[in-house]
Amino acid sequence: MIILFIVFVVIVYNRKQLLYIKEQQLKEAEYQNQLLQKELEKQKLLEQERERISHDMHDDLGAGISALKLQAEFLKQKADDDDLQNDIDELLKTSEEMNLSMREMLWSLNSGNDTLGSFIDYAIQYTSNFLKKTRIKVWSESEDILPETPISTELRRNMFLCLKEAVNNAYKHSQANKLKISFLQEKNTFIMKISDDGDGIPEEHHEGNGLRNMKRRMEEQKGECQILKDGPGTHIVFKATV
Repeated sequence: MIILFIVFVVIVYNRKQLLYIKEQQLKEAEYQNQLLQKELEKQKLLEQERERISHDMHDDLGAGISALKLQAEFLKQKADDDDLQNDIDELLKTSEEMNLSMREMLWSLNSGNDTLGSFIDYAIQYTSNFLKKTRIKVWSESEDILPETPISTELRRNMFLCLKEAVNNAYKHSQANKLKISFLQEKNTFIMKISDDGDGIPEEHHEGNGLRNMKRRMEEQKGECQILKDGPGTHIVFKATV
């Protein structure tokens, strides 16, 4: 009887222990779920705020820039002095640059663009527009890209700024006739390569602010920026985890 009683007590104790452990696990799971819900609500509020800022910029700032451009064009038609017309042309150029900058900010704020497909489309569009009045012909290719792959707003913006810097350097310094943008996805790794057929970077050339800034931006995103020397021209590779 004593042995049976001891066995019964041990079984009851073990069951209580199991129930207690399961109860603690359920509480922990519920707590983690609450944290996840709070994080999702926070992200939703941030996205709503980004959308609000984006709409306000488009409605207010965009309308102001358009009005400024129209007034400048009206003044140019009435101006007879060549110097005044040149000043108005500079004003028109500035307003156009402001308009482009605003579009870039609106694109970066829009959470609907936080995918690889959206980034690639915008990168190609920007490069083509930037170089359309130059002799440089733009080519692009994509390999194994899953367009719906998420990319953080911060990484998307920094990779776009690196793209701008690389394209601007090619336009200013390379004397190139062709520029190629390549995009590759290897599981969770996203690679963007910008190549031109220009003069390349001289061996004795010291690293300028542009190259340092690109490397710094990628390092801050736990990524890489490499200058490759595989043939003529300049080849810059940006690599990051998405």
